[in-house]
Formats: sequence, structure tokens, C-alpha cells
Amino acid sequence: MNSLTVVVAGGSSPSGVAAATAFSQAGHRVYTIGSTPERIEAAAAASSEKSGRAVTPLVCDLTDHDAVERLAERIGTESGGVDALLHLVGGWRGGTSLLDQSDADWDFLHRHVVQTLRNTSRAFLPALLASEHGRFVMVGSTVAEKPTAKGANYAAAKAAAEAWTQAIADAFRTAESPRAAAVVLAVKSLVDDAQRAASPERKFPGYTDVTQLAEAALGLFAQDASEINGTRLILPAWA
Repeated sequence: MNSLTVVVAGGSSPSGVAAATAFSQAGHRVYTIGSTPERIEAAAAASSEKSGRAVTPLVCDLTDHDAVERLAERIGTESGGVDALLHLVGGWRGGTSLLDQSDADWDFLHRHVVQTLRNTSRAFLPALLASEHGRFVMVGSTVAEKPTAKGANYAAAKAAAEAWTQAIADAFRTAESPRAAAVVLAVKSLVDDAQRAASPERKFPGYTDVTQLAEAALGLFAQDASEINGTRLILPAWA
């Protein structure tokens, strides 16, 4: 496969660094996006060092639709197109019962889990449809299947984001020349080396390592779009 242009939304996170590293190591051009200049520059530098190839950091408020549209236009102009969008933006807010699921927490989750996904998917949809290998990938959650009272806000936001991703899959499916795929990679939660080092006594049961997530996303390009479009893959726990 020729070199692709990949956009990592939420690139400052450990999963963002892992994804940018994996795709850069595979020879692809990577733009990694974050809202804070210092954090996204540090993340891009870490990925560049690990992969041996330059990863481009860009700053954007992904809750701002107009800003995301400008971002998509800029990347498209510089690179000549975008082949993949990895949506790794997220956040967690929970409570102790259904009754204390606050409006403030819901607003936070809606902005970061749902609104950012709607903005990025709409801004980059034309480019993904035009690509020979268009892929939209989001991180879903297994709690969307079995919501708990303590995590009602989070489960509802994740379920909404996954539903939107299925709508993206339908847009790809009904395109004039279907060549793109939208996929949900579902996990219980994610873990990385820094978390394990900070809490060596924890077992992190059922957690998926961020490198596993990155490898799963990269592997989607080896599969036919028609076979994976609209699928929801539950990733295994790290060993």
C-alpha cells in the first residue's frame, strides 16, 4: 500500500501517541491534533522519536465546527487529501448513582465525546469518500452495551458517538463508489506503560493496551472496506 495521510484527533493522549507512532512507523504521513500547543508538540515529538519519522502536530479546538473545517481544509491542501481519521478524543465523568449524574458532567461528555466526533467526521467526510482507502475509526466502549447507574452519562455519550459512527458507515455504504469504512474499536478501558508504572500494584483487568489499539487501527487497511464497514470490534485485554 502506498503512503497514506492519517489524521489523529486526540493526539495528546497515550492512545494518540501510540497511533501516531504506529502509522508513522508504517511509512504513512501523520497529522496529530490536540487543543494545547505544549501537549500536542510533546506528543508529536515522542511519536517522531519512536518512529524515526516526522509527525506533524496541529492545534485545534475540535468542539468548534468552524475551526475543524479550517483544519480539514489546511491538511487537505498540504497533503492533497486525507485517507484516515482516527478519532481518539474522549474523557470520563461518573458518579455514585443515577441521581448524581450531573448536567455539568453531561455537557463535558457531550462536547468531548459526541460533538468532537460529529465535527471531525463531517469536516473530513468528503476527503475520506474520495480516498482509495478511506477509514474512519473511533474508540467505543463496552459500557455502551451494559450501562451502569454510576456511569450513565458516559455510557449514553458513548452510545451516541457509536450511533453516529454507524451513520458514517451508512454514508460510506451508499456512496457512488464505496471504498471507505467506518469502524468502532470497543474497549473496556485503555492502559499504557506510564499508568502501569505509576500503579504497579494494579492489575488493570480487562484493559486494552494503547499499542493494541494502534495495531488494530493499522490492520484495518489490510482488509476490504466492504467487509469491515459498520463493524464493531471488541479488542482483547492486554496480557
